[in-house]
Amino acid sequence: MIKEIVKDQFILGQKSKEVTLEDLPIALDLLDTIKAHEENCVGIAANMIGELKRIVVINDHNHYIIMMNPRILKTAGRYYETEEGCLSHEGVKKVKRYEKVKVEYRDENWKIKIKTFQDFAAQIVQHEIDHCEGILI
Repeated sequence: MIKEIVKDQFILGQKSKEVTLEDLPIALDLLDTIKAHEENCVGIAANMIGELKRIVVINDHNHYIIMMNPRILKTAGRYYETEEGCLSHEGVKKVKRYEKVKVEYRDENWKIKIKTFQDFAAQIVQHEIDHCEGILI
């Protein structure tokens, strides 16, 4: 189900809780919501639809990846400054990101995955995991 995007900074600023497979319906709502905003959205976190759960969905080269309980295991490469936007606020803001990140997460089948993302995909993952931590850009 497509959900409304939350813009309340108090909600977005809270740390999200770990999830179980029973939280999969939230992930599916996130998937529907990111697809509805595909023209201007490459990543979304559960708190952006009002759910304080550690779930994100990213669009990695037109392939949607659901990540439940994602955590960054390792960063590598250049640490650079860039600008990012977000559906949950207006405009863009300057942030610093790593060029590569190795992430562990559970997929929609509750299988543990470890994947290394680089360049723009790494930037997206870092932005969305920041959402899980209550970190706003």
